[in-house]
Amino acid sequence: MPLVHIDLIAGRSPEQLKGMVKDVTDAIVKNTGAPAEHVHVVLNEMKKEHYAVGGILKSDE
Repeated sequence: MPLVHIDLIAGRSPEQLKGMVKDVTDAIVKNTGAPAEHVHVVLNEMKKEHYAVGGILKSDE
């Protein structure tokens, strides 16, 4: 059972998330041979206030 965790900053539309999940699932199926129904994808969306790069919060950019 492949299990994929994706962390990203919140703000994408439901359609964008659905497309990403489908593309990731398709890639796992193609490269591992696992059936799609066995591929699990977990999306963790973070607020911009909870993510920083180089000491700067994304919300402050």
